[in-house]
Amino acid sequence: MLEKQTQQQTAILVVDDEESLRDTFQFFLRNQGYAPVVTAQSYDEAISELDKYNFDLIISDIVLGSHSGIDFLRSIREKNIDCPVVMITGYPNVETAAEAVRLGAFDYIPKPVEKDTLLKIARLALKQQQLEQEKKAVEQEKERYRVFLETVFKSVTDCIITVDANLRIMDMNPAARLLFNELHTGPVDNSTIAALCAKKEYEPFKNDLLKVLKSGVEITQHRQECHTTSNQVKVLSVCTAPLQGAAGSPDGIVVVIRDMSNPESIASARRSSFHRFIGESDVMQAAYTMIENVGRVDLTALITGESGTGKELAAEALHQESHRKNRPLIKVDCTAIPENLLESELFGHRKGSFTGADRDRMGRILQADGGTLFLDEIGDISHMMQLRLLRFLQESTFYPVGQDTPITVDVRVITATNVDLKEKVNKGEFREDLYFRLRVIDVMLPALRERGNDITLLANYFIEKIAPKISKSINGISDQALEKLYNYPWPGNVRELKNVIERACVLCEGPSISTTELPPEIVDYSDQATIAHEPTLPEQEPAPQNIQPAFPDSDLSAADRIMLALKKTGGNKAKAARLLQIDRTTLYRKIKEFNLDLSRLDM
Repeated sequence: MLEKQTQQQTAILVVDDEESLRDTFQFFLRNQGYAPVVTAQSYDEAISELDKYNFDLIISDIVLGSHSGIDFLRSIREKNIDCPVVMITGYPNVETAAEAVRLGAFDYIPKPVEKDTLLKIARLALKQQQLEQEKKAVEQEKERYRVFLETVFKSVTDCIITVDANLRIMDMNPAARLLFNELHTGPVDNSTIAALCAKKEYEPFKNDLLKVLKSGVEITQHRQECHTTSNQVKVLSVCTAPLQGAAGSPDGIVVVIRDMSNPESIASARRSSFHRFIGESDVMQAAYTMIENVGRVDLTALITGESGTGKELAAEALHQESHRKNRPLIKVDCTAIPENLLESELFGHRKGSFTGADRDRMGRILQADGGTLFLDEIGDISHMMQLRLLRFLQESTFYPVGQDTPITVDVRVITATNVDLKEKVNKGEFREDLYFRLRVIDVMLPALRERGNDITLLANYFIEKIAPKISKSINGISDQALEKLYNYPWPGNVRELKNVIERACVLCEGPSISTTELPPEIVDYSDQATIAHEPTLPEQEPAPQNIQPAFPDSDLSAADRIMLALKKTGGNKAKAARLLQIDRTTLYRKIKEFNLDLSRLDM
């Protein structure tokens, strides 16, 4: 059943001046499930049909009245039509066969043509055509991805520099070029980082580069003072990360630098909201920037993230940031539509194409023409729908159910999933070619547990929106209730938090939400050794070998323990949180609460 549905979208042209042969070939191919199968009796009629269809296979006789099949094959190539062409002749000769092969004919077979031979060659030709299209699509995606990265690289305001394993600069964006022109007196191009940063004040920066090359571990934000050529002092925030090679070892380094010399501009750049998103954490600032940059470039995007992180909001934001913002945004939840109806829902159908199709229906793709199509939960569609979607993405054309002529549209496709598509590809549950076609660029949304103080911001936002709707005068939430919210891992993310706050508002009788109104699973949830009080390492076990305190445990304050753990883990907050046996969001909160200077980590 799957094969036949796939073949129904395969257009074949049969050209022969013998009516009986045309009709026989058409019957054999249609009976196999291919459609449409178009016939032409002459060279001129065949040329006319080429302007009406995008054919996947052409089968032509070598003799076409006053013209030859070779003339037709030459015309096909002049029109830049790259589908396979099978030549058929009743009088085979070496010269004609050689010319057909030179012009790119897929095969050259003599009459009489047996049914099995015809169908076998058709299958082989169409298979090759599919492989060629997939190969071409991969190359196109690589080029589009390169253009996208170049656009992002040029558009961001932070300085971005990539260097190779010898610290030679491979590329830098315009912002970085402007910065180094201020810091360096000589030419910037074809230099090494060491040459651009020859002054002693850059030693910590160069040491970071060498550490990253050696360890392959990212070094997070350091604040570095430096002097411009006009002797002004700049404070730069520097992040250094490895460019991983195929063997897993660093092939180079990417350096991101932000000028922190103007606190007002930095503060104004941090947003507490973006379109319908609420959040001011570092991970959300990065997500906002990614959405802005991706929105400007008309590429297919894949939004990934756990359930409840806001993938639909991201799709809306991408649409609003694009040049298509005044055109439709059409949303389709692929899991909410039964499998047998999804094809018709997306591609539309013609009256009478199946039982119950009593009128023509415009599909969601056509509704989105000129705008954006958002396909949510794309990881759950069937193999048949994966193939149809792949073909649509490759050609920007589609066939409504029951229609033989294609429709061309201009649609940007954004998809989303909360499953690991790469894992599904490895299991054979998702087409690899479709995976790479959809994943031209990833927009990854962080889990709520990774967003630190955004929990407070979101909780207050939801209270402000929900309380008036239920005629409650609630203006806040207690510190103890907030602590419970921070300690909870939030498997349902922002959607779950909203539901919890909504429940609490309904139950709350006073002006503030307390732990009494929170669900039992949140109140009873317990982190293993929360750092709400002074953190301690396990008393029944010796201290881990990678921490060697310089003074007795009893003398260490909570801030000291955090700094010690961060220093021993090279500034890696996730590893430090595990070492302290606390949740990572708790660690972020305490770093902010104690106003810890993380630049001390490299001292």
